[in-house]
Amino acid sequence: MRKDRTGAGEKLGIYIHIPFCRSKCDYCDFYSLAGQEARMDSYQKALLAHLKETALSARSFPVDTIYFGGGTPSFYGGKRLRELLAAVRRYYRVEKEAEITFEANPDSVDLRSLRALRRAGANRISLGMQSACPAELERIRRPHTAEQVDLAVAAARRAKLTDLSLDLIYGLPGQTMDSWQATVEHALSLEPEHLSCYGLKVEEGTPLAARAEAGEVLPDDDMQADCYLWTVERLAQAGYEQYEISNFAKPGRSSRHNLRYWELRPYIGFGPGAHSDFGGRRYAWIRDLEGYIKGVLEGGPLLDSEDLIPQEERSSEYLMLGLRTARGIEEWEYRGRYFMDFTPIQRQLEGFALRGWAERTEEGRWRLTPRGFLVSNQLIGTLLERQEPAKLDELLPRAQARYRGGQGQGQRGTRRS
Repeated sequence: MRKDRTGAGEKLGIYIHIPFCRSKCDYCDFYSLAGQEARMDSYQKALLAHLKETALSARSFPVDTIYFGGGTPSFYGGKRLRELLAAVRRYYRVEKEAEITFEANPDSVDLRSLRALRRAGANRISLGMQSACPAELERIRRPHTAEQVDLAVAAARRAKLTDLSLDLIYGLPGQTMDSWQATVEHALSLEPEHLSCYGLKVEEGTPLAARAEAGEVLPDDDMQADCYLWTVERLAQAGYEQYEISNFAKPGRSSRHNLRYWELRPYIGFGPGAHSDFGGRRYAWIRDLEGYIKGVLEGGPLLDSEDLIPQEERSSEYLMLGLRTARGIEEWEYRGRYFMDFTPIQRQLEGFALRGWAERTEEGRWRLTPRGFLVSNQLIGTLLERQEPAKLDELLPRAQARYRGGQGQGQRGTRRS
């Protein structure tokens, strides 16, 4: 079992998908459903049964993050969320200081429900603000108003939820640089601990894709790039650290659950369409509410996909996910974990650095710059093409030399190859 940075056994994250929404936003391609409130009680029974059943295989793993995502968990009802949280605590080894997050839309929370969730143990809320411009919210059919964002934030603070995240989207229909900057400034005035700023992606099969196909003009890639680079600089000025392509946090307030995805740490997902990475395999449940309920309660088919993960594929994930983060990647993590040769990767990264797309930190790690993040898919694709297995007769002596050198540097391990 891989160790975490403290040397203790690896810990586990739990994700619970709540697929219900009051209405479906035009850009959304997540598995979510509007008008299915009548199925909430049956879905709750299925989730509770699935949580109990799966706990047998995870009893040795301390749980340090729990995340209720959607859909709109706050629309599901506080009573159901509290019942699910109680079940997780009953069946799993939840740590006292676990991060427990639930997503919410501003129109589906109030002070009473937030206080109840806080008493049940929730300590982090992620609010879908998206924009501070009423016209932009209307164009993407968001169910809330700009004023409701302010009210929801005030209610969260009164409920003593001290870890607040706001989601924002740039590149929305009709959005300008001025309106995006106004949205960011309004978000900053609410003093969240965390901000997620996503560039709009038009997903196939969504109403927004149909609108674009019919001729609606959306902000182009250059506009999105300008918004992104301005945001990185502005949030840094405001004291937020960029720790991943789209995520910014006050010092010490990064989302621990989101980080586990990028750091290849184990998690188990529950609900239709939810993914898991646990026990050396990756699997996903079917994207069908009725199928999921029937699969859990009556023994029908549940799996949509399942794969054992070979070491070489893990090495590719290490590059893809690690280079999404500000922490980046490190030569001997790559060599030691995956027995892959870092030399061609480093040569390519040095080339990226000359173009301002990558940099090497004082700790000897490689990471992409904000400009590199803009073209990260292309850069990471190039790195994946350069991957080569390490030759063991070369790897062992170099590892031994690094170990001896590390002893002389207080185990900093920053020697170059």
